[in-house]
Amino acid sequence: MAMTEERRETLVATHRRHEGDTGSSEVQIALLTERINYLNEHFKSHTQDHHSHVGLLKLIGQRRRLLRYLKSSDKARYQALLGQLNLRR
Repeated sequence: MAMTEERRETLVATHRRHEGDTGSSEVQIALLTERINYLNEHFKSHTQDHHSHVGLLKLIGQRRRLLRYLKSSDKARYQALLGQLNLRR
């Protein structure tokens, strides 16, 4: 099942920088990570879903670009986000 509205609101509230923030790099990376994790679980039972695999690769590329931007703009926020989302970099 796709991400519920409550889960999305929880992620936004956890990673936002100020009240009303829904588009900062941290929020976008957190939402992409949630979708990537969901698709990884999906592929455990649907191994031949090649169309969704292409979408997964696009999501990973988008998250990689956002992480690269965040790393170049604010190293402390980058390190904090990696710790919160359990990402290896």
